[in-house]
Amino acid sequence: MLKTIFAVVFVIICIALTVIVLLQEGKSAGLGAVSGMADTYWGKNKGRSMEGNLEKFTKFAAFAVLALALLLNVIW
Repeated sequence: MLKTIFAVVFVIICIALTVIVLLQEGKSAGLGAVSGMADTYWGKNKGRSMEGNLEKFTKFAAFAVLALALLLNVIW
């Protein structure tokens, strides 16, 4: 029973991680870093923006996928 619950949570987190990665903008979205435009307000406060939140959740979801994969491998 516990194995099934972990497997369902694992699939849900994998799908969420895929969606979150697809929602993120590419690192080469603009050439502002080349011309020195990276020091804008949005560049300095990226952690508080939606993009910053997506990056934080991506790290959390990736860690959760890794932990659940290891846990399911041990239980299975």
